[in-house]
Amino acid sequence: MIDLQLPDKKHDEARQGEALILAEPKGDGKKLYIESYGCQMNFADSEIVASILAETGFETTGDYHQADVIFINTCSIRENAETRVRNRLSQFGVEKRRNPKLIVGVLGCMAERLKSKFLEEEKLVDVVVGPDAYRDLPGLISQVEEGHKAVNVILSREETYADISPVRLNSNGITAFVTIMRGCDNMCSFCVVPFTRGRERSRDPFSIVQECKELFENGYKEVTLLGQNVDSYLWKQPKAETVKIDDLTDEMNTLTGDALLEALSNKNELPEKLVKKDEEAGSVNFAQLLEMVAAISPDLRVRFSTSHPKDITDEVLYTIAKHDNICNYIHLPVQSGNSRILALMNRTYTREWYMNRIDAIRRIIPGCAISADIIAGFCTETEEEHQDTLSIMDYAKYNFAYTFSYSERPGTLAARKYKDDIPEDVKARRLAEIFKKQQEDSLACLEEFVGQTVRILIEGFSKKSDKEFRGRNDQNAMAVFPVVENIKPGDYVNVYIERCTSATLIGKIV
Repeated sequence: MIDLQLPDKKHDEARQGEALILAEPKGDGKKLYIESYGCQMNFADSEIVASILAETGFETTGDYHQADVIFINTCSIRENAETRVRNRLSQFGVEKRRNPKLIVGVLGCMAERLKSKFLEEEKLVDVVVGPDAYRDLPGLISQVEEGHKAVNVILSREETYADISPVRLNSNGITAFVTIMRGCDNMCSFCVVPFTRGRERSRDPFSIVQECKELFENGYKEVTLLGQNVDSYLWKQPKAETVKIDDLTDEMNTLTGDALLEALSNKNELPEKLVKKDEEAGSVNFAQLLEMVAAISPDLRVRFSTSHPKDITDEVLYTIAKHDNICNYIHLPVQSGNSRILALMNRTYTREWYMNRIDAIRRIIPGCAISADIIAGFCTETEEEHQDTLSIMDYAKYNFAYTFSYSERPGTLAARKYKDDIPEDVKARRLAEIFKKQQEDSLACLEEFVGQTVRILIEGFSKKSDKEFRGRNDQNAMAVFPVVENIKPGDYVNVYIERCTSATLIGKIV
């Protein structure tokens, strides 16, 4: 994979294999070591796992030699991710031979894909748990302690973990991910996600708003709303029986939009209300959810990932344009610029449709940054169809992109129906051409900020020096600038951009 300058990228190579630990362990409880691979959703899920196990006395540790339980939260998107996990398991095997009571478990998408087969292939693994079964972890650990192997890979149509307040692991205390939905209904032919994370289901908006509100009250300044396809977020209020509502919880469950925010802010001023039997109550779509979160405070920045070209609506775009604190940045994967290849990928949109969405973004949100995912060398792709991908890059002028050469994943529609017939050297050459073009476009996009003053949220110190701050602007571009007295991480500052590299803005606070 080649990626360009995206700080919160879906697969952040700097975080792969990161051991998630609490800043301040509370005592001498059992020790959990949890290592994560893959996308933002996996890292967010690791926080849920830590929260569930914290209720049973587990503390996190950054040293697996001290652990009672080791979990790897896995990814199945690409073959090299699975290879990396297997190599890591072999290293944990050395520790298990030293400490036979050590419990080793595999969580997430790879666990879901391989299921009980994993126990046969990796003899040291005791627990295999899919992404919808984390509530069962305390019981599964107990089974292992009693001498049994444990597996739960049942996918759920309802599980959203809405009631669990995630422990923020390795957090900078400024930015946080908030999962708004789970699963995916888009059966892209190259993707394993629908098989490893199950069907799409949306978390209720009340818990999302409350979690974001609590994060802001605890000093966080930015939330990123996460979902495999956030644009298809849709929560529907269940039909209700005739009942008099006079308590906060029930009243909130009948409210949407501005009414919900008012209820959250004025807990003692809730009206009594009757809900008639079988009356169809309201629903909340993604545009409405964005508005609800943005309304928490103008000082809370809101981002989201990932959008789907077939689902992103003008309503969402106008909502972004309406609120200054919803960042002007959209990740809109294109995958290919050719309609025939898009059809083989089962992306359910055409080249023309995608270009229409780019036009809408440029029209409604001038200056909005756009990034994309691009696959080189999908099954049967011709040279002319590859040129269509390069030309749609010229049309979109992406600020940054994730670029991949196609690799077949077992169990996907493409693996069953299409031959992976593009030679690896051709894939590599096409990928290099895509990469080169994106480098040029990324630099051109950053050069537009030179000579301007932009608002930056300081996220911490530069990786190279504690004499420099780093932070992102509204369009998600990373900037570095000298530390100034009485300014600290978490502050918004105006930064004059003096120059840039192909990946970073460089300036000074004004």
